[in-house]
Amino acid sequence: MRTNQLIIALFQRFCWLDEGLQARLHDRGWPDISRPQSMVMTNIVSGIVRPSDIARNLGVSRQAIHNTINQMVKLGMVELAPDPEDRRHVIVSLTETGAQMRQDAQRAMDQLADQLAERLGHERFDALLATLEADWGDNMERQP
Repeated sequence: MRTNQLIIALFQRFCWLDEGLQARLHDRGWPDISRPQSMVMTNIVSGIVRPSDIARNLGVSRQAIHNTINQMVKLGMVELAPDPEDRRHVIVSLTETGAQMRQDAQRAMDQLADQLAERLGHERFDALLATLEADWGDNMERQP
């Protein structure tokens, strides 16, 4: 099996997408943001808005997410507010600036997806997307 190649290839392709996104945002005049900041924004846009849920989704500590979110607050990208459903928690939302950046990011991702589909061929691109979106099952199963 080529297990080492799998993790390296997936990570390299993720970096290809993220670097392409960052370059396009930079070209549109946005400040450079870190990969963790980009991943937080992706979670927010996907409806995951509690810092603890974002941390769990990304597999990092709540402290790391709070540090990243605080950096994003200082950059004016996001804001924190009490969770209306549970006052013990806060929710993260995009500011107007963050929403504008997100629109540009969505355009950039659409361009990257189109570019990738052209390079791979639309059939292979669709198969890749279907494979990545498939239910891979629980990753917590341990084999002896």
